[in-house]
Amino acid sequence: MESVAVVAVPFPAQGHLNQLLHLSLRLAARGLPVHYAAPAAQARQARARVHGWDEAALGSVEFHELGIPEYVCSPPDPTAPSPFPTHLMPLFEAYTAGARAPLAALLARLSASHRRVVVVHDRINGYAAEEAARLPNGEAFGLHCLAASTLAGKMEAGLPVLRERGLVFLATDACASKEFVEYVVKRARPSKEISPGAGILMNTCRALEGEFIDVVADHLAADGKKCFAIGPLNPLLHTDAQEQSKPRHEWLDWLNKQPPASVLYVSFGTTSTLRTEQIAELAAALRDSNQRFIWVLRDADRGHEFTGHDESQSRHAELLPEFTKQTEGRGRVITGWAPQLEILAHCATAAFMSHCGWNSTVESLSHGKPILAWPMHGDQPWDAELVCKYLKAGILVRPWEKHGEVIPAEAIREVIVTAMVSEGGMAVQQRAKVLGEAVRASLADGGSSRKDLEDFIAHITE
Repeated sequence: MESVAVVAVPFPAQGHLNQLLHLSLRLAARGLPVHYAAPAAQARQARARVHGWDEAALGSVEFHELGIPEYVCSPPDPTAPSPFPTHLMPLFEAYTAGARAPLAALLARLSASHRRVVVVHDRINGYAAEEAARLPNGEAFGLHCLAASTLAGKMEAGLPVLRERGLVFLATDACASKEFVEYVVKRARPSKEISPGAGILMNTCRALEGEFIDVVADHLAADGKKCFAIGPLNPLLHTDAQEQSKPRHEWLDWLNKQPPASVLYVSFGTTSTLRTEQIAELAAALRDSNQRFIWVLRDADRGHEFTGHDESQSRHAELLPEFTKQTEGRGRVITGWAPQLEILAHCATAAFMSHCGWNSTVESLSHGKPILAWPMHGDQPWDAELVCKYLKAGILVRPWEKHGEVIPAEAIREVIVTAMVSEGGMAVQQRAKVLGEAVRASLADGGSSRKDLEDFIAHITE
């Protein structure tokens, strides 16, 4: 009988798929047999989009397709009253309704041939912890894919930390659609705030959230559960263009030709769709700022990302030709999937205008790049608060409270210029660089995240 099998069970949205795949690859690199269980379309999406790992590494993880009912998601709606991606709800509902049975079958097979089965599941996937508990040799750990402070802010012990730092906590539920909150509470997550498994893993580190990690760890310890802060989960790439291998993308070749710390990277993630009017204002701001940039101009993901649609280009057909001509030589627009990690790691990249999803936040800070914060929904408003006011490694472009408004070009341009060339902007860039060094040290020998990962592996293999 083999020793331990690890089963990763992600929630089927890109930022969640990505984190559990990075963790799976890390564990597989340590010699553990790892199984990644997701619906077919999302498993394909996770493999196609992962950066920082080669094909050999991907081959070290065994992928299992969880059969779920057919679903139909409407395209993302730029005119929707809420920025939350409610168009993905049919996918989420189909997943929760159908994934339990095939996962249970997979766990039963592994349980019969392994001494121990460790299920590492997205904390939204309460059903995975429940299925692990049914096994005679099963154990579950929830991966908290958001900032540790999103948990600490809900705990009484975390409130003094927030008050002392002058922070205003914004709960994730308050910035999500009522439909999604109801889904999570009633059909996805278990009733307990922390999942009923053996503990949680967190994609964060002490350099970013040490005080908040302590609050969560103490809360869990009182309940007999373990807490491991093992982030950042994303690979840490070289920041020197000369050290990079031959670029896989033309945009990276273009970056290689730009001066150090001269390019603004603009991207709003996989769950945000800007209004046409807002895109026009952002284009004008980039044009008039006279700064170099790479702009990822795409709508939110659909329920099936590999159906051959190409509406992101057609929606901007009138804007792009003239804008490209006006910014020729100092800007690039990407309308498909962008190699974000490579762009953020590049020495020519100075800053990141971002929606402040936790993946993007950690990826940016782990490569020492400050954030121009433009939060859209969910945990992003709090992440913006954390980055700008607590870590002081960002500048707010637009507060979440104004998500229903179109921000004028001049206001955006002013933030861009401040971040890229002003004395204050240079101070924020330097702060982000120092933070990046501290984050990277957490994963090096003797670092807190390295130790927590080793402790987790020791625990599940004992």
